[in-house]
Amino acid sequence: MNHSNFNGSISREALERYLSRAITAADLVNSDTLDDDLRMIRNIGAKFLGRASGVWTLEPDDEAHFRKSRTLAERVHEVDPDIMLQTCIFEAIFKGVENIEIPDWVFKAFQLPVERRTFRFADMLFDGKPHGYVWDDNGGIPNIEKQETRLWFFYRAASYIDAGFEAIHMGQIHLYTAEDTGFTKTMALFEKIRDYAKSNARRGIVLLDAHTHGVNVKGRLLFDFHSMPYSRMPILDKPGDKLALVQEGFSEGGLTPSGWSCDALPVIMELDNWGGQFFDEKEGIPEERRAWMEWWGYDQISWFASQDDESRNRFLEYALKWTAVNNTNAYLQMPVRRTLGSCRIQITAWGTGEESSSSCYQANPPGDGCPLGFGLEETITRLWQSETDLRQRAGNPLPNTSYGAEDSYDPETGIKLPARVILFGSFQHHLGAINHDSNSETTRMYYVGDGIYKRSFVFPFRGSFEYAVAPYGTLSQLYSIDNYPRSGSETRSTLEIECENTVVTFVFNIRSRSLTAYVI
Repeated sequence: MNHSNFNGSISREALERYLSRAITAADLVNSDTLDDDLRMIRNIGAKFLGRASGVWTLEPDDEAHFRKSRTLAERVHEVDPDIMLQTCIFEAIFKGVENIEIPDWVFKAFQLPVERRTFRFADMLFDGKPHGYVWDDNGGIPNIEKQETRLWFFYRAASYIDAGFEAIHMGQIHLYTAEDTGFTKTMALFEKIRDYAKSNARRGIVLLDAHTHGVNVKGRLLFDFHSMPYSRMPILDKPGDKLALVQEGFSEGGLTPSGWSCDALPVIMELDNWGGQFFDEKEGIPEERRAWMEWWGYDQISWFASQDDESRNRFLEYALKWTAVNNTNAYLQMPVRRTLGSCRIQITAWGTGEESSSSCYQANPPGDGCPLGFGLEETITRLWQSETDLRQRAGNPLPNTSYGAEDSYDPETGIKLPARVILFGSFQHHLGAINHDSNSETTRMYYVGDGIYKRSFVFPFRGSFEYAVAPYGTLSQLYSIDNYPRSGSETRSTLEIECENTVVTFVFNIRSRSLTAYVI
């Protein structure tokens, strides 16, 4: 990847190279292990540092925050000038904005008379105070319809661009745009931010994303890429807090801000945080109930951090493979650094051997540079090096792609081919469905032409699994062990999975009536 000037646009190829080496490096700007963080970032080959700066609640000195952000960017780019740093502008404002004076250049950017004043907290809030939108007298969700909110967003975006950041996560876009019909004000604001970046960003560009399936206005996309957290399905028949990922919506396509079109915009998937741990061990909550409390009673990153070393390594491999197989334009944003909220993880501190309570997950190996590291550096390096052609070999069509065969006929017999073909059996609950459900959309197969239906899955656990296929999703005509149909019987083929995180492609040929499972 070459250090270059993007001149306001980025190709899809270049964007995907960055996203394929994206990490969550939340609040790196305040890291007290930065020397070791930078060593690891260089070693694993990270190219996109997500959430490296940005604040939810304001820091006491806003100018100092931006100075620290600039210093971080300078240090990172000394390591690798190609790295893109991402910051955040969240869907949250607090009364502390009234301590921040609005610079002259913000007024001028909006062609407003220059005033000597600070930001006005009350002028950013939703007037009707919808439930959950105004938290108390000190905080709430800003309304993008309000000019004061747009001044605030532009001030922060431009300040981060000046500090050397080339990407901005725009938080929960659908909340603060609730009254912006047609996203008119939002689009104008984003255009102003992008125009500022063309003249002031280090490579003439800023990439905008948010937690969203996408916004397409008259064929044009609002964002440069999309971001989503994972969803999950608890696995109760395995010991411990086990999870399988579940396909997460889709990513809207259209004409990108860089001028190229796509059916689905590239997206990064992340382990999100929203509070930490939501239960008390003393409560004695039954396993079946806690399994459905968020992620076994945690937010995503806290659940991940609370696992033992082997389970974390195994889940990270699973998440990488699952993402490549189930959404070929999506990329796992490797968890490298993230706060754990109310969760505390007990770790034996490097060097002292003493038990210490960690409030921050860090992938660094434990050592002098990071005494409370969780030790995922080698795993991340290995997984990135091993991913190679998995998307090409086993990737399913995009989640918003038609399953095909809506109006297809066998050329020899004239018989209409089924539009719905469901793979089912004893493995389905590992994929987010119900076992033996012949009508599940979660395990529906895609028609690829010439009488062939395909679907790939990642099996997170080893074991022996039964499977069969149901054309039309009914039990009147099933295929499994041979090319003779069964009707509602217990006849199933058996698949032996010898290794965890095994990728399997199922192929059903309706002409030969054969169902085959291939281990990738």
